[in-house]
Amino acid sequence: MFPDPPRDTCSGLTDQRVVTETLDWIGTPYRHQGARRGVGCDCLGLVRGVWRGLYGFELPESGPYAPDWAESSGADRLLAELRFHFHEIPEPAAGCVLLFRWRANLPAKHLGILVDGGCFVHAYEGAGAVVRSRLVPQWRRRIASAFAFPTTATISIDRSI
Repeated sequence: MFPDPPRDTCSGLTDQRVVTETLDWIGTPYRHQGARRGVGCDCLGLVRGVWRGLYGFELPESGPYAPDWAESSGADRLLAELRFHFHEIPEPAAGCVLLFRWRANLPAKHLGILVDGGCFVHAYEGAGAVVRSRLVPQWRRRIASAFAFPTTATISIDRSI
């Protein structure tokens, strides 16, 4: 489990650009496998859309996936995808991607972006939209890992992950 994030963790232009781009997505309707601001997205689509806004090109499609958090089979595909394109970091910081695992024995299935020490933004089906939520203990204890957007982004053709 990660400790409480510091209250002020923005450390540079890139972090603030991520936060600014992320906040622009609030209110976008929830849509499974969507990735368009103002039109519809899910949690992965939010991260893909923020990436597109920052770097000007798309992350490769990761293939179809089920919306069910309680999937009990399969590999940790989302974790592998994040490790391929982002930098895993030891402590969450503003502008980082948070990966949530619903239960210890299940694949991690939800993403959000930390916008400050106490709040994150995520596409949440229960709210029907992209929302800003408090990083309360119920969410904090489900953080499986945290990832920083790279300073510069390139897409590798080798996807043997």
